Amino acid sequence: MNKKIFAAVLAGALAVSVTGCGSSQSAETTAAAEKSAEAAETAAAKETSGETGELRKITFVLDWTPNTNHTGLYVAQAKGYFADAGLDVEIVQPPEGGAEVLVASGKAEFCVGFQDTVAPALVGDAALPIKAVAAVIQHNTSGIISRKGEGMDTPKGMEGKKYATWESPVELATLKSVVEQDGGDFSKIQLIPSNVTDEVSALRSKSVDAIWIFYGWAGVKTELEGLETDYFEFADIDPVFDYYTPVILSGTKFLEEEPETAKAFLAALKKGYEDAIADPEEAADILCEAAPELDHELVLASQKYLANEYKAEVEQWGYIDPERWNRFYRWLNENGLIEPELPDDFGFTNDYLPQ
Repeated sequence: MNKKIFAAVLAGALAVSVTGCGSSQSAETTAAAEKSAEAAETAAAKETSGETGELRKITFVLDWTPNTNHTGLYVAQAKGYFADAGLDVEIVQPPEGGAEVLVASGKAEFCVGFQDTVAPALVGDAALPIKAVAAVIQHNTSGIISRKGEGMDTPKGMEGKKYATWESPVELATLKSVVEQDGGDFSKIQLIPSNVTDEVSALRSKSVDAIWIFYGWAGVKTELEGLETDYFEFADIDPVFDYYTPVILSGTKFLEEEPETAKAFLAALKKGYEDAIADPEEAADILCEAAPELDHELVLASQKYLANEYKAEVEQWGYIDPERWNRFYRWLNENGLIEPELPDDFGFTNDYLPQ
């Protein structure tokens, strides 16, 4: 529910719940607050467009092909929220070198990234000047999926099985940690280098036995295609793995030079995600219209799943909990996965989120 609708509903509720002078005063106060909020949004849009009426061009780089992690972006674009904020947003596919490089170099203003995979880019001689400015969803909904009944419903059960790996040090260290916490021997897992793009086919063909997935897309797909599976999430095994994935990244230079533009973008994006939460069916239609190659049934099912995940238990879309962010990076430090070590409160900010 966006801010204006919420204010209108709140005003109506106050008018019904009180009587006499108190009712009139409450309604007037609410109306004044709503007008004040609208005036602030208008002023921010004018500042972003420089009072010229021209829209500020923004380039947003995806992490992959369009999917339901990106729905709020497409909703905000389709409903004119970006234009209302004085922005002309172009959504582009990521290059081979990665979206983060474009953002760091100033060739794009925002992109989708992940707390775990972006970590190595934040430190060292070749560190990229980027930081996370919003969480797309609140919790890590990734884990290991396998064919049902083959004993891989827990990490220890992966012993002797074929796991599809993209051979990332952080990926393998994460898997090793949860397997050993479950009393298993990580060295007994068969690591099969593979970039799986169709999890259902890979599992059915038995080319691999276990795959790391995001349940909101690949897990939902297995349900739709009637493949019975076992699944466990990393965050359920160890809270340290409840990190932020995916996130919105931006360049530090852009944020310093154009803070109001960044805030206007995130305020409009927030509206898009809140609309996707309130009406998953409409959001699915908008995404499929923008990306007609997508399977509408899968998009709709995924959208309904993620509607409960974008904000989860927090009130503010995009909020990054410093303790959860720091906890994961401390784990990377303790396990020697990052050199030099990442300090606390590094690589993210909540300063540009709408209040």
